[in-house]
Amino acid sequence: MAELAKRLPENVPGDFYVDDTCIDCDACRIFAPTVFSDTGDQSAVFHQPETDEEILAAQKALISCPTASIGSITKHDMRPALSSLPELIDGDVYRCGYASESSFGAISYLVRRPQGNILIDSPRFSGPLVKNIAAMGGASRMLLTHQDDVADHARFAARFGCERVLHREDVHARTATIELQPEGRDPIDLGGGMLMIPTPGHTKGHAVFLDRDTYLFTGDHLAWSEQRGHLYAFRSACWYSWKEQIRSMERLLDYRFEWVLPGHGRPIHLNAATMHASLERCIAWMNER
Repeated sequence: MAELAKRLPENVPGDFYVDDTCIDCDACRIFAPTVFSDTGDQSAVFHQPETDEEILAAQKALISCPTASIGSITKHDMRPALSSLPELIDGDVYRCGYASESSFGAISYLVRRPQGNILIDSPRFSGPLVKNIAAMGGASRMLLTHQDDVADHARFAARFGCERVLHREDVHARTATIELQPEGRDPIDLGGGMLMIPTPGHTKGHAVFLDRDTYLFTGDHLAWSEQRGHLYAFRSACWYSWKEQIRSMERLLDYRFEWVLPGHGRPIHLNAATMHASLERCIAWMNER
């Protein structure tokens, strides 16, 4: 739990606060952007929630914080927030919340399908979330973008019996039992309109998942920059090869998509032509680095 004695001085006075255990993962700013802001190395409350909608968003951020760095002075009824996750983004795509510290607070997603729901990357294994996913039909598959965001994959697999997918180049000791370990750089048709596209760069075995030519789940490969106004990649968090990541980005120009749903950052929705142009701007920017 967050500790009031460790409350960051950047917090505005009031009920909700962030303490000094914050790792600046961005999760709270994704769930409640009108409440939390980036102070440089950490997050803080810049506006105390006033409406019921803002209070609910702040509570979802509190629940989702991977380091339990968010607290409130007032004891709130958390049941509405607990029942609201996963939360709908668009169509049949949901954001799970309950970020894991082992994934540095990365966002994971749930795609509802009549033939079986799909988890994209692993959230924290938490009782309320597991209960809600079970009520939505469980999960038949877990698609892992890369080695950093596997979190509690084994516990979800044990609970739901979901088949896991991770590129072999990113398989290590704690993921050795994953059922499907594709190799190579060619795209893999996973059925039901879901395509796995290897995108080495951030890590050697990174992959993105394209759902029905609409939703692109990008892990740590591709995100949206409000500051730059276009798609971009994390240059300072490229652990394998920046040149490879540029080549991987160029291969995405061959695909159509309207949504980018990253592990870190906010989902962005543009029409396909605008998205393509933004990806071209991203590649040009990457080549300048």
